[in-house]
Amino acid sequence: MENIHPIFDTVLQREEKEALLRQKSVVLWMVGLSGSGKSTIARALERKLHAEGYLSQLLDGDNMRSGINSNLGFSEADRAENLRRSAETAKLFLHCGVITICSFISPTAKVREQARQIIGAPDFLELSVKCSFEACARRDVKGLYKKALRGEIKNFTGLDAPFELSEHPWLEVDTEEQSLEESVETIYRQLSIRIRRN
Repeated sequence: MENIHPIFDTVLQREEKEALLRQKSVVLWMVGLSGSGKSTIARALERKLHAEGYLSQLLDGDNMRSGINSNLGFSEADRAENLRRSAETAKLFLHCGVITICSFISPTAKVREQARQIIGAPDFLELSVKCSFEACARRDVKGLYKKALRGEIKNFTGLDAPFELSEHPWLEVDTEEQSLEESVETIYRQLSIRIRRN
């Protein structure tokens, strides 16, 4: 580290970029089981923000794993590194004044806390996308639950790898009870308070 000389204090600052974009940036960190509706909500929310004139960036778990995190597997250590890199990426967008939507399973309080520390607690909005394992298994959008229940996928979150519910989320939506439109409207209504232009 002795040969590294960061220039964070001499580059254009976040506030200047927010002023240019006429918005306040935050990181919306969506937490939920595979198939709970995170990606579906994230895509719809991104379109809603765009329609309202806000610049946003969506970071999705599968997208990150096909690019910057393509060298990582699904061991506990690799999963933690996947989320660490994703949080660092989200922080870069945050400091560009961009509203950043992150869609990751984020199964434990420990990895979510690490992301919160990297991004900074004031800018980290944890959104719990609530949906039971049984409902996600019925949806089985990617066919993963069927494989996991047959034993073809090991360390599957919620089955033989832990999933801890968010204890104190910024907001919670329940995709078993709410429609996509209701969930997006609930999120946008609360989010708009944080990102509104001066």
